[in-house]
Amino acid sequence: MARRRRSVMSEELKMELAKDLGFYDTVQQEGWGGIKAKDAGNMVKRAIELAERAATRK
Repeated sequence: MARRRRSVMSEELKMELAKDLGFYDTVQQEGWGGIKAKDAGNMVKRAIELAERAATRK
């Protein structure tokens, strides 16, 4: 039996990133398992960029 990990990113943030990166329709139709590895990597990269910008503003 596989363990389920708690997501670090909120579902809301993931959806927003998917919309910004252009694969929201795939997520809607197929779920998160339907996206390409490259798209998942780009989503993580964008989330890191946003976090770094937020950290420098404080």
